[in-house]
Amino acid sequence: MPASYAYLGPEGTFTEVALRTLPEAATRELIPYVSVQSALDAVRAGEAEAAFVPIENSVEGGITTTLDELVAGAPLMIYREVLLSITFALLVRPGTKLSDIKTVTAHPAAQPQVRNWMKANLPDVHWESAASNADGARLVQEGRYDAAFAGEFAAARYGLEALETGIHDAENAQTRFVLVGRPARPAAPTGADKTSVVLWQRDDHPGGLRDLLGEFATRGINLMLLQSRPTGAGIGNYCFCVDAEGHISDRRVAEALMGLKRICLEVRYLGSYPRADVGLEGVRAPRTGTSDDEFMAASDWVARCQDGRF
Repeated sequence: MPASYAYLGPEGTFTEVALRTLPEAATRELIPYVSVQSALDAVRAGEAEAAFVPIENSVEGGITTTLDELVAGAPLMIYREVLLSITFALLVRPGTKLSDIKTVTAHPAAQPQVRNWMKANLPDVHWESAASNADGARLVQEGRYDAAFAGEFAAARYGLEALETGIHDAENAQTRFVLVGRPARPAAPTGADKTSVVLWQRDDHPGGLRDLLGEFATRGINLMLLQSRPTGAGIGNYCFCVDAEGHISDRRVAEALMGLKRICLEVRYLGSYPRADVGLEGVRAPRTGTSDDEFMAASDWVARCQDGRF
């Protein structure tokens, strides 16, 4: 029996489409789960080798359900990411006209991406959220709702038709998906990598966030995501989800993480993995003074000073 990958289901989600772009998906059993939480819990319980879930979109930013699941519970690690361009279709039961639609559903992350289209074309329609876009299509098939925003590819799977296609409020909208597994040694650096961490402040004080960001800035590390999430310990208590350029094996990244470990209450390492947005040709050279060679030269100089050889 092949190893399995869990993913946000049911069949016909954008998540499944993105997952199938990974070469290794062809050698795994792909099992749909009803929620991000259940897919990640399957990995924690050893029921699946990895889970594939959405984590960020270019319209609304981080997907809080996924971020919160990675922040809490037994640690997990990100091993791969995939970017998928997103446009929606309005799926209905055959024979339904635009004027017949009174209720519509989709995943909550879809609403900001179709809000203006709805205002112009379905101003009086009631929206309710579904566990996923494909699940919304299933609910339309069952007669629970009149229409669903989902991928056009889901229409045939659920016996629906696409009343409208190419729906999106923002041009070139993309969603980022990640392959998440149990903690292990990160993959070797490619030269075009990303490192994800969660940071908890030791205490609340003026300049606290600046102190955290300074560990990256002084080492010339660019941040690609910074999102606060409540810790559940009361109003004003937050942790910070961070994506930074580079790999933990890079000296500048490793030193930044050591600095954060010294000043933070807790640091959760979520992995170092290849970037999906650029290849090696798109990676900026490290800022002067922050390359591995320069870190090694500085370390050697300190050692010579300690030996009286300066």
